[in-house]
Amino acid sequence: MSKFGTLVMGPAGAGKTTFCTALIQHLRLNKRSCFYVNLDPAAEDFSYEPDLDIKDLISLEDVVEEMALGPNGGLIYCFEFLLENLDFLTDALEILSEEYMIIIDLPGQIELYTHIPVVPALVRHLTRYGSLNISLCAAYLLESTFVIDRAKFFAGTLSAMSAMIMLEIPHLNILSKMDLVKGSVPERQLKRFLDPDTSLLEDDTHDGDQRGERIMDPASKESVMGGGSFKRLNQAVAKLIDDFSMVSFLQLDVQDEDSVGGVLSYIDDAIQYHEAQEPREPNDEIDYGDDAMTE
Repeated sequence: MSKFGTLVMGPAGAGKTTFCTALIQHLRLNKRSCFYVNLDPAAEDFSYEPDLDIKDLISLEDVVEEMALGPNGGLIYCFEFLLENLDFLTDALEILSEEYMIIIDLPGQIELYTHIPVVPALVRHLTRYGSLNISLCAAYLLESTFVIDRAKFFAGTLSAMSAMIMLEIPHLNILSKMDLVKGSVPERQLKRFLDPDTSLLEDDTHDGDQRGERIMDPASKESVMGGGSFKRLNQAVAKLIDDFSMVSFLQLDVQDEDSVGGVLSYIDDAIQYHEAQEPREPNDEIDYGDDAMTE
C-alpha cells in the first residue's frame, strides 16, 4: 500500500511550522486526511498538536542538560538517536492508508540535510530501505526577504540545491512570507528571483562600484561585504547554481488560501498522490485523525 508525504525544511525563521499549519488547515477544508509529524526536538508551540512528536522519544532540552552539548550538537545527537530508534516512526506510520498526507516538520539547522548525512539516511528509510515505502516530496522554504540582499539570496539558493542533491527525492523550493515583500519589490524584479538570474549580482556590482567612490574604513562591514573578494565569491556561487540549473522557486503566502492550495497541488503532482486514490462516493466519510485535526 502506497503512502504519501512531504518533508518541510529550510533555515530557521523561514516559516516551516506556519506552513505546516496552513497546509493542515487547507487539507481539512478540502476534506483530506493528514498526519502531522514533528521532528524538531526543540519545538514547543503548535497550532495543531502533532500526531507524532520526536519529543516523546528525545528532547533537545534533555540532551543539552545531560550531555553538556550546545544546541547544534544537541540536534545532531537527537537525530542520531532517532536513527537508532526508527521503530518510533515506523510503528506510527505503517498503519496509515494511502488517503493520508504525512506532513513532516524538520528543524531549521540546515546542516542536518545539506552537510551531515542524518536526514538523508532518514529519508532512505522512509522511502526505499524501510518497510514504509513513502512517496516523499521535499518542500524547502526560503524567506522571501532574502531577495533584498542578493548575496544572501544566492547563499540560500545554494543551500537549497545542496539539499536537493543530498536527499535525492522530488523537491520544491518555495519563497515563503511573500506578504512581507509585496509592494516593496516590483513584480517584474521578483520574477528574476523565481528562476535565479545570475545577472542580479551584476546589478549589485554596479551599485557597489558607485558606493566605492566614497572613502570607507577598510575594516568596516560595508567595506568587507562590498570588496572584490566577496563579489568574486558570490559570482562563483551564482555560476555554480546556474551551471546545475536545478533551482526554481514557487511563491507562498500562507494567508492566501489559493497560494497554499497552489503549493499543495505541486506537492501532489510530485508524489503522484491523486493517481493512487480510489474514486469516492459522495457520502464516503473521511478519517481526519484524532490529534492533527483538533486545534
